[in-house]
Amino acid sequence: MPTAVTDATFEQEVIKSSLPVLVDFWAPWCGPCKVMGPVVDELSAEYEGKVKFAKVNVDENGAVSGSLNIMSIPTFVLFKEGKPVKGFMGAMPKDTVKQFLEEHTAA
Repeated sequence: MPTAVTDATFEQEVIKSSLPVLVDFWAPWCGPCKVMGPVVDELSAEYEGKVKFAKVNVDENGAVSGSLNIMSIPTFVLFKEGKPVKGFMGAMPKDTVKQFLEEHTAA
């Protein structure tokens, strides 16, 4: 399951992670975010040990989302070695997200 991350835990959970981290910036009222929830849950199980999944509620954690200029949700940002590498916005089919992960996490 994805890790719920806050402004206070972002550095520890995402920046200092030894694994690549796909961060889902979302809000409970966002329709496309709700669509992506099960996709993120499934992928988090499939990629266990290879990619860490994190969720940041933008309504409750404005500092992190603000510092990364998150303007729309859902927005997904892949972090590798503590740095944002690549991202995408909006609801996507699971296969598209898998392809994104394969392209950007391959050694």
